[in-house]
Amino acid sequence: MQVKGVIFDMDGLIFDTEQLYYAGAQAAADDFGIPYDKTLYLELLGISDEEVIERYHEMFDGKFGEAKVTAFIAASYENTRDMFTKGMAALKPGVMELLAYLQAAKIDWIIASSNQRKVIDELLARADLTKHFSKIVSCEDVPRAKPDPAIFLAARAILGTKKSETLVLEDSQNGVLAAFQAEIPVIMIPDLLPPDEALAAKTLAVLPSLHEVKNYLS
Repeated sequence: MQVKGVIFDMDGLIFDTEQLYYAGAQAAADDFGIPYDKTLYLELLGISDEEVIERYHEMFDGKFGEAKVTAFIAASYENTRDMFTKGMAALKPGVMELLAYLQAAKIDWIIASSNQRKVIDELLARADLTKHFSKIVSCEDVPRAKPDPAIFLAARAILGTKKSETLVLEDSQNGVLAAFQAEIPVIMIPDLLPPDEALAAKTLAVLPSLHEVKNYLS
């Protein structure tokens, strides 16, 4: 395919943040005596913060009360922000090399992340990447988060490319499903959870890192 625009997810693709989000939530859950594990975290991977919060309340309010669950959620985000402040959100392998390739090839790109804009901006600024990502779509810009296709449709519209000339780069199941429903070709670079056969069939390819994306495009 001839690629004229690339849509980047952020968490787990550009930044190695998913482990930090999990660690922050697990530490808070342990402090509050709320049953939590990595399986539960992975079930919620790739959806918006608002939906995660809603799910936590649905699961835990009945046993622990709304106030305690709200405090647990606040503590989990505080733990994660603390790790971000300490510079623990490392870049994933191949990010800078892929950006250099896209720039040289005159291929435009954009971030489409289920995260909040303030978090996106903070992570980009700490990694000195703000200048590389002038186009951003966050969860605040669309009515529904992944796996709904809205965020990728909005990103493609900003790029101004045809669907067939646009490529989504994703690490999560919900991201792949959103791209598939948007009818935009997607490459998956799995982070915490590898795809099953059915999910892999919805992608152009499943690659181990962004280094291989550069090779795929060239």
